[in-house]
Amino acid sequence: MARIQRLLLLTLAAACVCGSALGAPPKTDGPVNSNLDGELFYQLLVSEMTAQGGDNSSAYAYMLDAARKANSPRLYERAVELALHGRSGESALEAAQAWARAYPSSREANRYQLQILLGLNRIAETQEPLKRELAALTTAERVAAITQLPRYFARIADKKLSATVVEKTLLAELVNRTTGAAAWAAVGTMRLQAQDMDGATDAARRGAALNADAEEPVLLAIALLEYKIPQAASIVNRYLAGKPTPDLRMAYARHEISAQRYAEAYKQMQLLTTEKPDFPEAWLLRGSLELQDSKLAVSENSLKNYIALNPAPPADAGQPVTMGRGLVQAYLLLAQVAEQGQRLDDAKAYLNKIDSPKDALRVQRRYAMILVREGKVDEARAAIRGVPELQPSDALDKIQAEVQILRESRQYAAAYQVLTDAAARYPDDIDVVYDLAMMAERLGKTDEMEGLLRRVMDAKPDYHHAYNALGYSLADRNIRLAEARALINRALTYAPDDPFIADSLAWVEFRSGNTAEALRLLKNAFQARPDAEIAAHLGEVLWAVGEREQASAIWKQGVGLNPQNETLRETIRRLRGTP
Repeated sequence: MARIQRLLLLTLAAACVCGSALGAPPKTDGPVNSNLDGELFYQLLVSEMTAQGGDNSSAYAYMLDAARKANSPRLYERAVELALHGRSGESALEAAQAWARAYPSSREANRYQLQILLGLNRIAETQEPLKRELAALTTAERVAAITQLPRYFARIADKKLSATVVEKTLLAELVNRTTGAAAWAAVGTMRLQAQDMDGATDAARRGAALNADAEEPVLLAIALLEYKIPQAASIVNRYLAGKPTPDLRMAYARHEISAQRYAEAYKQMQLLTTEKPDFPEAWLLRGSLELQDSKLAVSENSLKNYIALNPAPPADAGQPVTMGRGLVQAYLLLAQVAEQGQRLDDAKAYLNKIDSPKDALRVQRRYAMILVREGKVDEARAAIRGVPELQPSDALDKIQAEVQILRESRQYAAAYQVLTDAAARYPDDIDVVYDLAMMAERLGKTDEMEGLLRRVMDAKPDYHHAYNALGYSLADRNIRLAEARALINRALTYAPDDPFIADSLAWVEFRSGNTAEALRLLKNAFQARPDAEIAAHLGEVLWAVGEREQASAIWKQGVGLNPQNETLRETIRRLRGTP
């Protein structure tokens, strides 16, 4: 009975839509009857009953015939839905095209055609639907739609054909000053996806030439910076020398961070916070970079500026308040600032301000590290284990957090056991296998470490940490130095600007007797990323060449960065005889 009622409701709904499409009679005070006749009503009922029975093909045929008879856009749409539900793309396209012929100005019918053509991988046929869609938009809407075009083709395998179709679609827009910059950026993005770097660069240049103030070509140029293309850098620098928007400067800074060029990213945030001090995100990113550089006082000030500009939402009686991601991040960073400044109570107070259940693990992880600093290791482990697992990845995150606790408290055997159990539970998780390798080395199990790292390399050839770790381990033990150099150079092909890999290469050079080259590499690495581990190595090489005052000064900086770093403490103790 319930099934029959549901079918009648579906059919009546279709009938009402159909009657409306046929044209309603003039409005009167009495009842209004649909123009739908009995034969058409019966056809709709049969279509819906057939669909309920699982025969989508027949249901589609009945519905498309009814749509044509009634000339109803809603019945055409229902025919498309039935075809898609039956996984028949060709039938869905037939219905959408019939709909478009009946209603040439229907944007909904046109969009269905476009989406179905993309789904069927009939890329060449998308040009006309794309043109019709753009033609129906206002100028502002058209610019936004053009910018989104590359996303339409993101899953299409034939990137070159997609780029060609988009370029042909946008021919009229490419010479339009209002839409041209966005059009060239879209064409360039498509070319970039097709690995046509020269074509993408040319598109960025043309777009910027058409409108020097447009952001779209500059965003494309920023993406091209990854490929070290001089023309792309010129486009970006020219734009930044003018009056860049805050969002564009942020985009460039984030790119520089991803490329590990932290000094340039920090420079951009200094400029942005000066130009637009009420732009919250700039203060957050600036504070994060300052903390990374151990500039604790200025970092705390920057983060507090962010919070002042982006306060927590007021509590609403009876309604849960969701703390934004940026605010959560700001308080976590402030807790780190306070912790590094030995203000553990302040660090806890910052963490207690975070009200975000989905970030409970991140918060407890930070809180646990403070407990470790206080010597409460068991309490720290219990805090992590007690965090609810809201998503599948939380279980692994909790394991990694517990390992960090044990590592920080130098309970390496316990950490090794936790990771061994995790690797048995998650044998395909590369990060777990890598962490187990590092802990095996810590316990002197170098053969096991090497086997695990080679397992990582086989499973994920671009996992540069594995090459770097094994290369550094060989260099540190002063064995198989040629192999160590080859491994580290392989790591550099994947992360050419990583200062820690440069540090490893410098250690190979030092062990090989190439002291001058080791010194050059280490100075550059330490300048790019002041770090206690790099300071230990740079100081040792300076000590070896007789520059003992400079070595001591570098070690002092390293102690200021991380007084607990074991490599630094051991190096100072071994060479100077003091901890």
